[in-house]
Amino acid sequence: MPSVPEKKVPDPIDVHVGFRIRMRRAWCDMSQGTLARAIGVTFQQVQKYEKGTNRVSASRLKEIAAVFDVPPAYFFEDMPDREGAALIPPVDRELTDFLSTAEGLALNRAFARIEDKTVRRRFASLVRSLAALQESSEEQEEEPA
Repeated sequence: MPSVPEKKVPDPIDVHVGFRIRMRRAWCDMSQGTLARAIGVTFQQVQKYEKGTNRVSASRLKEIAAVFDVPPAYFFEDMPDREGAALIPPVDRELTDFLSTAEGLALNRAFARIEDKTVRRRFASLVRSLAALQESSEEQEEEPA
């Protein structure tokens, strides 16, 4: 019977570099297709880079860095060591996952433009209240009648 190949788990370093590519691309409001065309690959290849399933070569990383006008070292910033990558707290992952969405990025950009500290505090309070309302509503839906 032929053996089934093991599914290869991406290296944490490749995942981190891919995440940084995705974050920078989102921050620049650039599609995967646009980045792909700029570096001469398919958008599917960009997806694989961003997930860490395909490694980014040094020359390709230099091209990506040039597109984003950052040094190649940018993609390695805040990188945990290989062993520590699995120890990233869930809250940090939740935050980075949120900030990599279009909504999260838009909210972050808009919030950063609010200079008045009182307005920022009130906005944060409003968001917490809305989240609590949703949680309360969901709990009521789960209770048996």
